[in-house]
Amino acid sequence: MSKTKAAGLSRRTFLKVTGAGVLAAAAGEGLLAGAARAQGKTLKIMQWSHFVPAYDTWFDGVFCKQWGQKHDTHVTVDHIAIGEVNARAAAEASARRGHDLFMFLSPPAAYEKLVIDHREVYEQVAKKHGKPIDLGHKSTYNPKTKKYFAFSDSYVPDPGNYRKDLWSQVGFPNGPDTFDDLRKGAKAIKDKLGNPCGLGLSQELDTNMAMRAVLWSFGGSVQDEHGRVVIRSPQTVEALKFVRALYRESETPEVFTWDPSSNNRGILAGRLSYVQNAISVTRTAEKENPEMSRQIQLVPALRGPVRRIASEHVMDCYVIWKFAENEEGAKQFLVDYIDAFREAFRASEFYNFPCFPSTVPDLKPLISNDPTASPPDKYKVLENVLAWATNIGYPGYASAAIDEAFNTFVIPTMFAKVARGDLSPEDGARAAEQELKRIFAKWE
Repeated sequence: MSKTKAAGLSRRTFLKVTGAGVLAAAAGEGLLAGAARAQGKTLKIMQWSHFVPAYDTWFDGVFCKQWGQKHDTHVTVDHIAIGEVNARAAAEASARRGHDLFMFLSPPAAYEKLVIDHREVYEQVAKKHGKPIDLGHKSTYNPKTKKYFAFSDSYVPDPGNYRKDLWSQVGFPNGPDTFDDLRKGAKAIKDKLGNPCGLGLSQELDTNMAMRAVLWSFGGSVQDEHGRVVIRSPQTVEALKFVRALYRESETPEVFTWDPSSNNRGILAGRLSYVQNAISVTRTAEKENPEMSRQIQLVPALRGPVRRIASEHVMDCYVIWKFAENEEGAKQFLVDYIDAFREAFRASEFYNFPCFPSTVPDLKPLISNDPTASPPDKYKVLENVLAWATNIGYPGYASAAIDEAFNTFVIPTMFAKVARGDLSPEDGARAAEQELKRIFAKWE
């Protein structure tokens, strides 16, 4: 078995995704790491460039700097764009060389064989801060192997962001509460004012999350609680019919080619009436367009015919590779980071919610009275987020099969083909079932 196959990727797919340049970069870092080891301890961290720049400023310039001084360790943090995370991880996994800590934005179960068991980190943190929330547990644990393939410090809520000025003109001053409200209100706004709705239908992170919310809210799911594929169901067909109608009545073809920031840009520019996204939308508006900030308000996950539910927007999942050069330092870093998580929560401007709630005991008062928000209690809607946020493997665990299905965009593709009219809702569910069964069989 090739090294690439062990990570759950074919060599052809790996080369297509990463390219030789990324491999060369990883190899070059290995040479630099060798030189650094001769000068003392190092800890190398890879993570995305946060949507809230203030967080990276705190993490790199305050926490990592102070931690490195305390532990006599030179800490380096490399940041990459959100769309580059998976390709870079594949490169490091193939080369068996790279960073000590690597942060994913969704559960990286496909890499279980290439990472340590993070149980020790969880146990050390639990001694001081209690057990993690179920969302964190189900996003990083394999119940079959009893292994924690990652460690999650935080998650990002995925509420609805709506234009109050637009929705007020069509009879919804408090925005939509249900998917039926969304369809009615979005159509009325587009017909009357010309502003389209902004639920994506492309192969990117935000669409992955939004389409799962629709699917689950209508009673469908990729798998059941036992990990069996159940996508082909009457509930899935109804969800597909809804999205097809929503697209035809209130969206534009641009949603088929969006990147993860397209819906942000669209609503901030005043074009879109509604998006499902993290609070990076409103935080950006507060800094760059205060008037728009007053118009963009938040609602919890929309309620469907069966339930009110949505995935987290981002699930921070750190892994320590088996080939990490400073495994012990990486473990200690994660333990100490959780000790400082209240600072991280504030630095992220309430973007990163804790997987260990006791680390931010005053979370509700903080988000209920934010002087930078308009109104100051704008973020209060997130105080019960765990009542409607779940992991991408719902109602089961985030398994390796779920990981592959997520990162190959099986669900967005299903919805997009039906919305465009390429497939009927029934045929769309059937095609997704065939692809999911192929993926799940590979990981059995």
